[in-house]
Amino acid sequence: MSRPTRRLVIVVRADPVICGHSGEARNLAEVALTRGYDDVRIVTWPIPALQAAGLPLKPLDSILPYSEGITVERPEPVGDYRVPDGRFVLGLTSRLYELFTDGVPTVCISMYLTPHTNAVVEALRGARASGAGFNVTTAAKAVGSDITNIVRTSIAEGRAGAAAFLLTTFLANDGCVAVSDYTRDLIIESARQVDQVCGTRFADECAARVTVSYPPIDTGAYVDLDPVAVDEALARRGLERDGYLLFLSRVTLAKGVDDLIAAYQASAGRDRVRLVIAGTGPELAQMRALAAGDDRIVFLDDVSDEEKPLLMNGSAAFVLPSKPRPEFVETFGIALVEAMLSGGGPVVTTTTGGIPESVGDTAVEIAAGDPAGLAAALDRVVLQMAPDDRRAAALRARTYAMRFDRVQVFDRLMEDLAVPAGRAATA
Repeated sequence: MSRPTRRLVIVVRADPVICGHSGEARNLAEVALTRGYDDVRIVTWPIPALQAAGLPLKPLDSILPYSEGITVERPEPVGDYRVPDGRFVLGLTSRLYELFTDGVPTVCISMYLTPHTNAVVEALRGARASGAGFNVTTAAKAVGSDITNIVRTSIAEGRAGAAAFLLTTFLANDGCVAVSDYTRDLIIESARQVDQVCGTRFADECAARVTVSYPPIDTGAYVDLDPVAVDEALARRGLERDGYLLFLSRVTLAKGVDDLIAAYQASAGRDRVRLVIAGTGPELAQMRALAAGDDRIVFLDDVSDEEKPLLMNGSAAFVLPSKPRPEFVETFGIALVEAMLSGGGPVVTTTTGGIPESVGDTAVEIAAGDPAGLAAALDRVVLQMAPDDRRAAALRARTYAMRFDRVQVFDRLMEDLAVPAGRAATA
């Protein structure tokens, strides 16, 4: 095998984890193959470790394969039982050290600051101490939970050292990236709080250095869907076109599933459409119990990557009523953009977090945590919108969503990192 000339490494919670970053990693990796990278690697966690963590996971047999040229690595833990969690981080760090010291020019992108960016920074520090690693460019991408779940919680609990360490790790990278303008503002404001406690100057540096890179989406997987394939997918599920509202995301309170169930049961439109809740997550059992006895509410926990756009296309409306909670804030809304691309019914969502950036002015928006307002919005899209209005809304939504195409996002990200553009594939 010939020696690679250009490498992209993405450190992430990859498939089968149900997480926006797993899709981002796949899409960046796929585009990299067309941009001159002949060695593309996703470095992630062993499947048993993901299962033991209790993360929401897709069925293993439902995951679409990666293109030839993309290698998914799941380093085994290093050490014995006396180093419990750290064994897996050391496995990641040691593999990254090997990739950083073999002389291949490398771009490394980490998603989630802890522990992924910690592993990258530590591996690169070791590589450079050995005299290698100087042809490695790193970028760290922060999401809202990095800030809300670590920085803000640490400050509230009087553990400012953890918050300061996280920001130090973030700023140690060549590129510091936020998933949305909302997230960038959140980072700067949180850094200002750390500065007040620790006497640091993180906020000024974050304001100067943090850029925005929206999630890259494979738009081709959602447009120009085969109507026959859509009808067949719906028939397998016992569904009809425009005969159901669709929620498809992690099933958590922060996604507003409880509000959606309450709003649906209070709506007049429930006599015309069913409610399909697709996904899995920590509150799935709780939401099933909340909907118990209502045979018009359907739960699906086995939707594949291939089936997802088909269900979106056939829905009367796609509903994601996210609401901010201490453990999670919706910093973008990837599923909303995917639904907008699919050409299905209108998108109904809330104005929380970075959602307005993902939908522009193309969605029916309500305040977060308002079941009554949500019920009214459901009735509006189910009972009041004329067919011509629905078609026009779908076209506007798709046009807006195309700005998040993965090729455009990849090229802008590399431009911000000052990485020379590679030769695009001609095949």
